[in-house]
Amino acid sequence: MQLCRRIRPRRAAALASVTVLTFAVSTSAGTGHLTARSATAGAGPIAPARTAMLDPCMIRGGHAIQLSEGVPTGTGYSRSTGTVHALTLMVDFSDAPGPGNALDRFREFFPKTRQWFRTASYGRLDYRPETPIPHWLRMPKPFKAYGIERGAPFDSGYRELVQDIVSAADPKVNFQEYDFLNVLVTPNAGPSALDTVLSVTFAGNTEAPVADGVPVANASFVYSRQDDGSGSYGRTGYRVLPHENGHVFGLPDLYTQAGGGAVGHWDIMSEDWGANNDLLGWHKWKLGWLDPSQVSCAARHGTTEQRLTPLERAGGPKLVFVPITSRTGYAVEVRTHAGNDEAVCRPGVLIYKVDASVDTGMGPVKVYDSRRDSGGCTRSPNVQAELSDAPFTPGEVFKDPKRGIRIAVAGTEGSGNSRSYRVLVTRR
Repeated sequence: MQLCRRIRPRRAAALASVTVLTFAVSTSAGTGHLTARSATAGAGPIAPARTAMLDPCMIRGGHAIQLSEGVPTGTGYSRSTGTVHALTLMVDFSDAPGPGNALDRFREFFPKTRQWFRTASYGRLDYRPETPIPHWLRMPKPFKAYGIERGAPFDSGYRELVQDIVSAADPKVNFQEYDFLNVLVTPNAGPSALDTVLSVTFAGNTEAPVADGVPVANASFVYSRQDDGSGSYGRTGYRVLPHENGHVFGLPDLYTQAGGGAVGHWDIMSEDWGANNDLLGWHKWKLGWLDPSQVSCAARHGTTEQRLTPLERAGGPKLVFVPITSRTGYAVEVRTHAGNDEAVCRPGVLIYKVDASVDTGMGPVKVYDSRRDSGGCTRSPNVQAELSDAPFTPGEVFKDPKRGIRIAVAGTEGSGNSRSYRVLVTRR
């Protein structure tokens, strides 16, 4: 089993002006499955259809990469299309008894998490959270006894915790019936999220404790409560769970030790505090939410004209990929203020580089800013403001002179929800 320590700086409430570090641990074995349900139903993220036209754009990561941007996603993770059943348990401890009704903790995340995935996937992911135990599941040891702190590895603290969860849930839970596990820890266990964010996911971990004959290989743990900085936790605080669940589907972290400065709020795997945001088009293709007809691979020399419709709207062409090497390329998509993207303050064409050779938490994606050093256009708390006006608009051009690549926004057609963008991609 390989361990990857991921450091996620987050900004606390704007008035506090405090930078908070999150350590998330992910394990990736690449050959396992989470449950018998997954094994019998064709487990794992659906592989994007391989065609002669798209093949040059299906970049791959190296064997040492744990959570890669390469397509298709490796095996061992939960499937990301169709109906998935998320076993959701509310856990407390003798030194941190759960306050009030455990179902109140559940309602902090649902139905909002389910709705978020429905919107992001255009209805292709039917996420069903299930709570067979509607009360606090008391662990046999005090919270402090597990030694869980930021950066804690799977062994031994989390291994013991998972084993105790399995034992406490038996015989009321048949783990074979679920695709992955959500553990909603009582919010009074451990420090406040404004000080240290402990939320973590262990994904593709076939060395996890076994329950009902299968390893609990994909499990997300959520602690404390996140606030968007304006006191409206109830509106946005749930989004830590869609972020963590992104890992059980095989998505890497896009933040780095410097924070979300490489991607900003353009993907929930970068920033999940503050105003609502979606996933990048590359991730939607990787998860099987885009059809081959919605993706264009600009691999040939010369100039091609591409038409793109907003990523937030179902149907129509969504993504243009310009491969550079077998592991890197530029992605082009349109982002507008709609759907999950309520923080978009400058609609337009988003251009970013994807590098499948860079591991999770090390910056595998870089968004290019059309207005560098502008300060951005959003004042939403906990949003990387500088990149908020990154999209290119008609008349603006992205250039990579070294590789002879030019991406120009030629104009728009239509208006309102029917608007599309014309993009010219040139390769020398």
